[in-house]
Amino acid sequence: MKSAVENLTPTRVKLDVEVSFEELKPSIAEAYKTIATQVQVPGFRKGKVPNKLIDQRVGRGYVLETAINSGLNGWYQEAVVENKLIPLSRPEVEITEVPDPTATDGVVKFHVEIDIRPEIELPDYEGLEVEVAALETSDEDTEKELDELRARFGTLIAVDRPAADGDFLTINIAAKIDDVEVDSASDLSYQIGAGNMLEGLDEAATGLSAGEEAIFNTKLAGGEHAGEEALVTVKVTSVKVRELPEANDDFAQLASEFDTIAELKEDLAKQAAESKTVEQGVEARDLVLEKLVELVEVPVPDSVVAEQLEQHFKAENSHGGEEHDTEEHRAEITENTQKAFRNEIILDAIAEKEEVSVSQAELIDYIVSSASQYGMEPNQFAQMLDSSGQVNMIVGEVRRRKALAAVLGKAVVKDSKGNVVDLSDFVSVPAEEEEAPSEDEVIEPTAVSEPDETRV
Repeated sequence: MKSAVENLTPTRVKLDVEVSFEELKPSIAEAYKTIATQVQVPGFRKGKVPNKLIDQRVGRGYVLETAINSGLNGWYQEAVVENKLIPLSRPEVEITEVPDPTATDGVVKFHVEIDIRPEIELPDYEGLEVEVAALETSDEDTEKELDELRARFGTLIAVDRPAADGDFLTINIAAKIDDVEVDSASDLSYQIGAGNMLEGLDEAATGLSAGEEAIFNTKLAGGEHAGEEALVTVKVTSVKVRELPEANDDFAQLASEFDTIAELKEDLAKQAAESKTVEQGVEARDLVLEKLVELVEVPVPDSVVAEQLEQHFKAENSHGGEEHDTEEHRAEITENTQKAFRNEIILDAIAEKEEVSVSQAELIDYIVSSASQYGMEPNQFAQMLDSSGQVNMIVGEVRRRKALAAVLGKAVVKDSKGNVVDLSDFVSVPAEEEEAPSEDEVIEPTAVSEPDETRV
Protein backbone atom coordinates (compact mmCIF):
# COMPACT_ATOMS: atom_id res chain seq x y z
CA MET A 1 0.00 0.00 0.00
CA LYS A 2 1.23 3.48 -0.85
CA SER A 3 0.18 6.68 0.91
CA ALA A 4 1.11 10.33 0.74
CA VAL A 5 0.10 13.39 2.74
CA GLU A 6 -0.73 16.82 1.37
CA ASN A 7 -1.01 19.64 3.89
CA LEU A 8 -4.09 21.73 3.18
CA THR A 9 -3.85 23.94 6.29
CA PRO A 10 -1.80 23.69 9.50
CA THR A 11 -4.57 21.49 10.91
CA ARG A 12 -6.02 19.73 7.85
CA VAL A 13 -4.46 17.23 5.45
CA LYS A 14 -5.37 15.25 2.37
CA LEU A 15 -4.26 11.63 2.58
CA ASP A 16 -3.87 9.86 -0.78
CA VAL A 17 -3.91 6.06 -0.55
CA GLU A 18 -3.25 3.45 -3.24
CA VAL A 19 -3.95 -0.26 -2.62
CA SER A 20 -2.57 -2.85 -5.05
CA PHE A 21 -4.69 -5.71 -6.36
CA GLU A 22 -2.53 -8.15 -4.44
CA GLU A 23 -3.40 -6.34 -1.19
CA LEU A 24 -7.06 -6.32 -2.22
CA LYS A 25 -7.22 -10.12 -2.62
CA PRO A 26 -7.79 -10.94 1.10
CA SER A 27 -10.75 -8.54 1.14
CA ILE A 28 -12.13 -10.10 -2.06
CA ALA A 29 -11.89 -13.57 -0.52
CA GLU A 30 -13.68 -12.33 2.59
CA ALA A 31 -16.33 -10.65 0.43
CA TYR A 32 -17.07 -13.96 -1.34
CA LYS A 33 -17.49 -15.66 2.05
CA THR A 34 -19.85 -12.95 3.25
CA ILE A 35 -21.97 -12.93 0.09
CA ALA A 36 -22.10 -16.76 0.07
CA THR A 37 -24.01 -16.61 3.35
CA GLN A 38 -26.49 -14.13 1.89
CA VAL A 39 -27.46 -15.68 -1.45
CA GLN A 40 -29.53 -18.82 -2.00
CA VAL A 41 -28.65 -21.11 -4.90
CA PRO A 42 -30.55 -24.39 -5.39
CA GLY A 43 -28.31 -27.37 -4.67
CA PHE A 44 -25.87 -25.42 -2.44
CA ARG A 45 -25.99 -24.79 1.26
CA LYS A 46 -25.63 -21.23 2.59
CA GLY A 47 -21.98 -20.29 2.73
CA LYS A 48 -20.98 -23.02 0.23
CA VAL A 49 -21.89 -21.25 -3.00
CA PRO A 50 -18.92 -21.28 -5.47
CA ASN A 51 -17.35 -17.95 -6.41
CA LYS A 52 -18.27 -18.35 -10.10
CA LEU A 53 -21.96 -18.72 -9.23
CA ILE A 54 -21.76 -15.68 -6.98
CA ASP A 55 -20.31 -13.69 -9.90
CA GLN A 56 -23.23 -14.88 -12.04
CA ARG A 57 -25.84 -14.07 -9.40
CA VAL A 58 -24.70 -10.70 -8.01
CA GLY A 59 -21.93 -9.68 -10.39
CA ARG A 60 -18.20 -9.35 -9.97
CA GLY A 61 -18.62 -5.61 -9.53
CA TYR A 62 -20.69 -6.10 -6.39
CA VAL A 63 -18.03 -8.43 -4.97
CA LEU A 64 -15.35 -5.79 -5.53
CA GLU A 65 -17.59 -3.13 -3.99
CA THR A 66 -18.10 -5.27 -0.90
CA ALA A 67 -14.37 -6.01 -0.66
CA ILE A 68 -13.39 -2.36 -0.92
CA ASN A 69 -15.96 -1.22 1.63
CA SER A 70 -14.82 -3.84 4.14
CA GLY A 71 -11.14 -3.06 3.66
CA LEU A 72 -11.43 0.72 3.59
CA ASN A 73 -11.13 1.32 7.35
CA GLY A 74 -8.08 -0.93 7.70
CA TRP A 75 -6.24 0.79 4.84
CA TYR A 76 -7.09 4.19 6.25
CA GLN A 77 -5.87 3.25 9.73
CA GLU A 78 -2.66 1.84 8.26
CA ALA A 79 -2.05 5.05 6.30
CA VAL A 80 -2.68 7.18 9.41
CA VAL A 81 -0.13 5.18 11.43
CA GLU A 82 2.35 5.12 8.53
CA ASN A 83 2.27 8.91 8.26
CA LYS A 84 2.21 9.46 12.04
CA LEU A 85 -1.03 11.44 12.00
CA ILE A 86 -3.38 12.01 14.94
CA PRO A 87 -6.89 12.58 13.52
CA LEU A 88 -9.20 15.01 15.29
CA SER A 89 -12.24 14.77 13.03
CA ARG A 90 -14.20 12.11 11.23
CA PRO A 91 -12.54 11.58 7.83
CA GLU A 92 -14.17 12.57 4.56
CA VAL A 93 -13.44 9.73 2.12
CA GLU A 94 -13.66 9.77 -1.67
CA ILE A 95 -12.82 6.69 -3.75
CA THR A 96 -11.28 7.81 -7.04
CA GLU A 97 -10.32 4.54 -8.77
CA VAL A 98 -11.33 0.87 -8.54
CA PRO A 99 -10.21 -2.18 -10.56
CA ASP A 100 -12.17 -3.18 -13.65
CA PRO A 101 -14.53 -5.99 -12.57
CA THR A 102 -13.50 -8.05 -15.61
CA ALA A 103 -9.76 -7.69 -14.95
CA THR A 104 -7.47 -9.57 -12.58
CA ASP A 105 -5.34 -6.59 -11.73
CA GLY A 106 -5.67 -2.88 -11.03
CA VAL A 107 -5.59 -0.66 -7.96
CA VAL A 108 -7.90 0.96 -5.46
CA LYS A 109 -7.26 4.67 -4.99
CA PHE A 110 -8.96 6.95 -2.50
CA HIS A 111 -8.19 10.12 -0.67
CA VAL A 112 -9.21 11.25 2.78
CA GLU A 113 -9.48 14.74 4.20
CA ILE A 114 -9.12 14.97 7.97
CA ASP A 115 -8.34 17.52 10.64
CA ILE A 116 -5.23 16.51 12.55
CA ARG A 117 -3.48 17.46 15.74
CA PRO A 118 -1.16 20.34 14.77
CA GLU A 119 2.56 20.15 15.28
CA ILE A 120 3.98 22.99 17.38
CA GLU A 121 7.40 24.27 18.32
CA LEU A 122 7.85 24.49 22.06
CA PRO A 123 9.75 27.44 23.53
CA ASP A 124 12.54 27.05 26.05
CA TYR A 125 10.49 26.91 29.25
CA GLU A 126 13.46 26.34 31.55
CA GLY A 127 13.44 29.19 34.07
CA LEU A 128 10.10 30.63 33.00
CA GLU A 129 9.33 33.51 35.43
CA VAL A 130 5.96 34.19 37.06
CA GLU A 131 4.87 36.32 40.01
CA VAL A 132 2.33 35.24 42.64
CA ALA A 133 0.74 36.99 45.60
CA ALA A 134 2.93 37.22 48.69
CA LEU A 135 2.32 34.64 51.40
CA GLU A 136 0.68 36.25 54.41
CA THR A 137 -0.63 34.25 57.34
CA SER A 138 -2.20 35.71 60.44
CA ASP A 139 -3.89 34.72 63.68
CA GLU A 140 -7.17 35.06 61.81
CA ASP A 141 -6.15 32.18 59.49
CA THR A 142 -5.42 30.02 62.53
CA GLU A 143 -8.75 30.93 64.14
CA LYS A 144 -10.53 30.12 60.88
CA GLU A 145 -8.95 26.67 60.83
CA LEU A 146 -9.91 26.21 64.48
CA ASP A 147 -13.52 27.27 63.86
CA GLU A 148 -13.79 24.83 60.95
CA LEU A 149 -12.51 22.05 63.21
CA ARG A 150 -14.93 23.03 65.97
CA ALA A 151 -17.77 23.00 63.43
CA ARG A 152 -17.11 19.31 62.74
CA PHE A 153 -17.83 18.60 66.39
CA GLY A 154 -20.69 21.07 66.68
CA THR A 155 -24.24 20.25 67.75
CA LEU A 156 -27.40 21.48 66.02
CA ILE A 157 -29.76 23.20 68.46
CA ALA A 158 -33.34 24.19 67.59
CA VAL A 159 -34.16 27.89 68.01
CA ASP A 160 -37.50 29.69 68.10
CA ARG A 161 -36.82 32.66 65.80
CA PRO A 162 -36.85 33.59 62.12
CA ALA A 163 -34.19 31.86 59.99
CA ALA A 164 -31.02 33.81 59.25
CA ASP A 165 -27.93 33.33 57.11
CA GLY A 166 -25.99 30.23 58.15
CA ASP A 167 -28.92 28.59 59.95
CA PHE A 168 -29.76 24.94 59.35
CA LEU A 169 -33.32 24.29 58.20
CA THR A 170 -35.58 21.31 57.75
CA ILE A 171 -37.88 22.12 54.84
CA ASN A 172 -40.63 20.74 52.62
CA ILE A 173 -40.75 21.96 49.03
CA ALA A 174 -43.22 21.54 46.18
CA ALA A 175 -42.90 22.79 42.60
CA LYS A 176 -45.76 23.63 40.25
CA ILE A 177 -45.81 24.42 36.54
CA ASP A 178 -49.08 25.87 35.23
CA ASP A 179 -50.75 24.99 38.57
CA VAL A 180 -49.76 21.31 38.20
CA GLU A 181 -47.41 19.89 40.85
CA VAL A 182 -44.42 18.37 39.09
CA ASP A 183 -42.14 17.63 42.03
CA SER A 184 -42.06 17.66 45.82
CA ALA A 185 -39.85 16.57 48.71
CA SER A 186 -40.16 16.51 52.50
CA ASP A 187 -37.80 16.76 55.47
CA LEU A 188 -34.88 18.11 53.45
CA SER A 189 -31.89 19.52 55.34
CA TYR A 190 -30.56 22.83 54.06
CA GLN A 191 -28.19 25.51 55.31
CA ILE A 192 -29.08 29.05 54.32
CA GLY A 193 -26.29 30.44 52.15
CA ALA A 194 -25.19 27.07 50.78
CA GLY A 195 -26.78 27.88 47.42
CA ASN A 196 -26.72 24.24 46.34
CA MET A 197 -30.42 23.54 45.92
CA LEU A 198 -32.59 26.05 44.04
CA GLU A 199 -31.90 29.60 42.95
CA GLY A 200 -33.95 31.95 45.11
CA LEU A 201 -34.32 29.49 48.00
CA ASP A 202 -31.98 31.43 50.29
CA GLU A 203 -33.94 34.66 49.86
CA ALA A 204 -37.30 32.90 50.28
CA ALA A 205 -36.33 30.96 53.41
CA THR A 206 -34.55 33.80 55.20
CA GLY A 207 -36.88 35.32 57.78
CA LEU A 208 -39.20 32.31 58.00
CA SER A 209 -39.87 30.69 61.38
CA ALA A 210 -40.85 27.05 61.94
CA GLY A 211 -44.31 26.44 60.47
CA GLU A 212 -44.12 29.35 57.99
CA GLU A 213 -43.85 29.12 54.23
CA ALA A 214 -43.02 31.24 51.19
CA ILE A 215 -43.51 31.02 47.42
CA PHE A 216 -40.89 31.98 44.82
CA ASN A 217 -40.20 31.60 41.10
CA THR A 218 -37.17 29.64 39.96
CA LYS A 219 -35.79 27.30 37.31
CA LEU A 220 -35.82 23.65 38.28
CA ALA A 221 -32.34 22.15 38.52
CA GLY A 222 -33.07 18.46 37.96
CA GLY A 223 -35.59 15.87 36.81
CA GLU A 224 -37.59 15.79 33.59
CA HIS A 225 -38.51 19.48 34.00
CA ALA A 226 -34.93 20.71 34.51
CA GLY A 227 -34.47 24.24 33.18
CA GLU A 228 -38.19 25.04 33.22
CA GLU A 229 -39.69 27.92 35.20
CA ALA A 230 -41.68 26.76 38.22
CA LEU A 231 -43.53 28.20 41.21
CA VAL A 232 -41.97 26.67 44.32
CA THR A 233 -43.47 26.61 47.80
CA VAL A 234 -40.99 26.18 50.67
CA LYS A 235 -42.20 25.42 54.20
CA VAL A 236 -39.81 25.57 57.12
CA THR A 237 -40.46 22.89 59.75
CA SER A 238 -37.46 23.65 61.99
CA VAL A 239 -34.69 26.22 62.43
CA LYS A 240 -31.43 25.16 64.03
CA VAL A 241 -28.07 26.72 64.78
CA ARG A 242 -24.75 24.97 65.18
CA GLU A 243 -23.40 25.24 68.71
CA LEU A 244 -19.63 24.97 68.72
CA PRO A 245 -17.67 23.29 71.52
CA GLU A 246 -15.45 25.54 73.63
CA ALA A 247 -11.86 25.81 72.39
CA ASN A 248 -10.00 24.42 75.39
CA ASP A 249 -7.65 21.57 76.31
CA ASP A 250 -10.56 19.11 76.51
CA PHE A 251 -11.53 19.94 72.91
CA ALA A 252 -7.91 19.60 71.77
CA GLN A 253 -7.77 16.09 73.24
CA LEU A 254 -11.15 15.21 71.66
CA ALA A 255 -10.42 16.52 68.17
CA SER A 256 -6.68 15.84 67.78
CA GLU A 257 -3.62 14.03 69.05
CA PHE A 258 -2.60 17.08 71.10
CA ASP A 259 -3.06 17.54 74.85
CA THR A 260 -3.46 21.30 74.93
CA ILE A 261 -5.26 23.92 72.86
CA ALA A 262 -1.96 25.79 72.47
CA GLU A 263 -0.37 22.78 70.76
CA LEU A 264 -3.44 22.36 68.53
CA LYS A 265 -3.33 26.04 67.51
CA GLU A 266 0.36 25.77 66.68
CA ASP A 267 -0.37 22.83 64.39
CA LEU A 268 -3.31 24.64 62.80
CA ALA A 269 -1.04 27.63 62.12
CA LYS A 270 1.29 25.31 60.21
CA GLN A 271 -1.68 23.92 58.27
CA ALA A 272 -2.82 27.46 57.43
CA ALA A 273 0.67 28.29 56.12
CA GLU A 274 0.73 25.09 54.05
CA SER A 275 -2.69 25.96 52.66
CA LYS A 276 -1.38 29.38 51.59
CA THR A 277 1.58 27.69 49.90
CA VAL A 278 -0.83 25.46 47.98
CA GLU A 279 -2.72 28.59 46.92
CA GLN A 280 0.56 30.05 45.63
CA GLY A 281 1.28 26.79 43.82
CA VAL A 282 -2.10 26.79 42.11
CA GLU A 283 -1.70 30.44 41.13
CA ALA A 284 1.82 29.81 39.79
CA ARG A 285 0.65 26.75 37.86
CA ASP A 286 -2.13 28.71 36.16
CA LEU A 287 0.22 31.60 35.35
CA VAL A 288 2.83 29.25 33.88
CA LEU A 289 0.19 27.73 31.60
CA GLU A 290 -0.99 31.20 30.54
CA LYS A 291 2.59 32.17 29.70
CA LEU A 292 3.12 29.01 27.67
CA VAL A 293 -0.02 29.75 25.64
CA GLU A 294 1.26 33.27 24.98
CA LEU A 295 4.59 31.89 23.73
CA VAL A 296 3.22 29.17 21.43
CA GLU A 297 1.07 29.59 18.32
CA VAL A 298 -1.51 26.78 18.24
CA PRO A 299 -3.98 26.71 15.30
CA VAL A 300 -7.42 25.38 16.25
CA PRO A 301 -9.38 23.33 13.65
CA ASP A 302 -12.87 24.66 12.92
CA SER A 303 -14.25 21.12 13.30
CA VAL A 304 -13.15 20.99 16.96
CA VAL A 305 -15.11 24.15 17.74
CA ALA A 306 -18.11 23.06 15.64
CA GLU A 307 -18.31 19.69 17.38
CA GLN A 308 -18.16 21.27 20.84
CA LEU A 309 -20.85 23.81 19.93
CA GLU A 310 -23.09 21.03 18.62
CA GLN A 311 -22.64 18.89 21.73
CA HIS A 312 -23.15 21.81 24.10
CA PHE A 313 -26.35 23.13 22.58
CA LYS A 314 -27.72 19.66 21.94
CA ALA A 315 -27.42 18.98 25.68
CA GLU A 316 -28.90 22.37 26.59
CA ASN A 317 -31.81 22.02 24.17
CA SER A 318 -32.67 18.62 25.60
CA HIS A 319 -33.18 20.38 28.94
CA GLY A 320 -35.26 23.21 27.57
CA GLY A 321 -32.42 25.69 27.16
CA GLU A 322 -33.12 26.92 23.64
CA GLU A 323 -33.16 30.54 24.80
CA HIS A 324 -29.45 30.28 25.71
CA ASP A 325 -28.44 29.71 22.08
CA THR A 326 -27.31 33.27 21.45
CA GLU A 327 -24.39 34.79 19.57
CA GLU A 328 -22.83 35.84 22.88
CA HIS A 329 -23.14 32.34 24.32
CA ARG A 330 -21.72 30.77 21.16
CA ALA A 331 -18.78 33.20 21.28
CA GLU A 332 -18.14 32.22 24.89
CA ILE A 333 -18.21 28.47 24.10
CA THR A 334 -15.94 29.05 21.09
CA GLU A 335 -13.40 30.95 23.17
CA ASN A 336 -13.42 28.32 25.94
CA THR A 337 -13.04 25.50 23.42
CA GLN A 338 -10.12 27.18 21.67
CA LYS A 339 -8.42 27.84 25.01
CA ALA A 340 -8.86 24.25 26.20
CA PHE A 341 -7.59 22.90 22.87
CA ARG A 342 -4.45 25.07 22.95
CA ASN A 343 -3.74 24.03 26.54
CA GLU A 344 -4.13 20.37 25.60
CA ILE A 345 -1.86 20.55 22.55
CA ILE A 346 0.91 22.39 24.42
CA LEU A 347 0.82 20.09 27.45
CA ASP A 348 0.76 16.97 25.27
CA ALA A 349 3.85 18.24 23.45
CA ILE A 350 5.59 18.88 26.78
CA ALA A 351 4.58 15.42 28.00
CA GLU A 352 6.24 13.95 24.90
CA LYS A 353 9.39 16.01 25.39
CA GLU A 354 9.62 15.20 29.11
CA GLU A 355 8.71 11.55 28.46
CA VAL A 356 5.85 11.73 30.94
CA SER A 357 4.00 8.48 31.53
CA VAL A 358 0.98 7.54 33.66
CA SER A 359 1.06 4.55 35.97
CA GLN A 360 -1.93 2.52 37.05
CA ALA A 361 -1.45 3.80 40.60
CA GLU A 362 -1.66 7.43 39.40
CA LEU A 363 -4.77 6.68 37.38
CA ILE A 364 -6.40 5.02 40.39
CA ASP A 365 -5.52 8.01 42.62
CA TYR A 366 -7.13 10.37 40.11
CA ILE A 367 -10.26 8.23 39.85
CA VAL A 368 -10.60 8.03 43.65
CA SER A 369 -10.26 11.81 44.09
CA SER A 370 -12.61 12.55 41.17
CA ALA A 371 -15.22 10.05 42.39
CA SER A 372 -15.53 11.89 45.72
CA GLN A 373 -16.21 15.16 43.88
CA TYR A 374 -19.15 13.52 42.09
CA GLY A 375 -20.37 11.81 45.27
CA MET A 376 -19.76 8.35 43.78
CA GLU A 377 -17.93 5.25 44.95
CA PRO A 378 -14.54 4.85 43.20
CA ASN A 379 -15.50 1.47 41.68
CA GLN A 380 -18.81 2.87 40.44
CA PHE A 381 -17.04 5.90 38.96
CA ALA A 382 -14.40 3.70 37.29
CA GLN A 383 -17.10 1.48 35.76
CA MET A 384 -18.90 4.57 34.44
CA LEU A 385 -15.67 5.82 32.83
CA ASP A 386 -15.01 2.41 31.29
CA SER A 387 -18.53 1.92 29.93
CA SER A 388 -18.55 5.41 28.38
CA GLY A 389 -15.08 4.98 26.87
CA GLN A 390 -13.55 7.85 28.86
CA VAL A 391 -10.60 6.05 30.45
CA ASN A 392 -8.28 7.17 27.66
CA MET A 393 -9.41 10.76 28.19
CA ILE A 394 -8.63 10.49 31.92
CA VAL A 395 -5.16 9.09 31.19
CA GLY A 396 -4.51 12.11 28.97
CA GLU A 397 -5.70 14.48 31.69
CA VAL A 398 -3.38 12.95 34.32
CA ARG A 399 -0.47 13.04 31.86
CA ARG A 400 -1.05 16.73 31.11
CA ARG A 401 -1.17 17.57 34.82
CA LYS A 402 2.18 15.88 35.29
CA ALA A 403 3.59 17.74 32.27
CA LEU A 404 2.48 21.09 33.69
CA ALA A 405 4.00 20.17 37.07
CA ALA A 406 7.27 19.42 35.28
CA VAL A 407 7.31 22.90 33.73
CA LEU A 408 6.37 24.50 37.07
CA GLY A 409 9.23 22.64 38.71
CA LYS A 410 11.65 24.35 36.29
CA ALA A 411 10.05 27.79 36.59
CA VAL A 412 11.27 30.71 38.69
CA VAL A 413 8.40 31.76 40.95
CA LYS A 414 8.59 35.00 42.91
CA ASP A 415 6.01 36.65 45.13
CA SER A 416 4.85 40.26 44.83
CA LYS A 417 7.57 41.30 47.31
CA GLY A 418 10.34 39.89 45.13
CA ASN A 419 11.00 36.78 47.22
CA VAL A 420 11.66 33.49 45.46
CA VAL A 421 8.90 30.99 46.30
CA ASP A 422 9.93 27.41 46.95
CA LEU A 423 7.25 25.15 45.41
CA SER A 424 9.32 21.95 45.51
CA ASP A 425 6.81 20.30 47.86
CA PHE A 426 3.92 21.39 45.63
CA VAL A 427 5.34 19.78 42.49
CA SER A 428 7.33 16.93 44.04
CA VAL A 429 6.52 13.27 43.36
CA PRO A 430 5.89 11.15 46.49
CA ALA A 431 8.80 8.87 47.32
CA GLU A 432 6.84 5.72 46.53
CA GLU A 433 6.19 7.04 42.98
CA GLU A 434 9.75 8.18 42.20
CA GLU A 435 10.77 4.81 40.75
CA ALA A 436 9.83 4.61 37.10
CA PRO A 437 6.84 2.29 36.50
CA SER A 438 7.34 -0.90 34.52
CA GLU A 439 6.01 -1.16 30.97
CA ASP A 440 3.06 -3.20 32.22
CA GLU A 441 2.12 -0.42 34.64
CA VAL A 442 2.30 2.43 32.11
CA ILE A 443 -0.93 3.48 30.41
CA GLU A 444 -0.58 5.37 27.14
CA PRO A 445 -3.42 7.36 25.50
CA THR A 446 -4.28 6.54 21.90
CA ALA A 447 -6.64 8.14 19.43
CA VAL A 448 -7.48 7.35 15.80
CA SER A 449 -10.77 8.33 14.18
CA GLU A 450 -12.49 5.78 11.97
CA PRO A 451 -13.84 6.80 8.56
CA ASP A 452 -17.52 7.31 7.97
CA GLU A 453 -19.22 4.34 6.35
CA THR A 454 -18.48 4.65 2.64
CA ARG A 455 -19.92 2.90 -0.38
CA VAL A 456 -18.32 2.63 -3.83
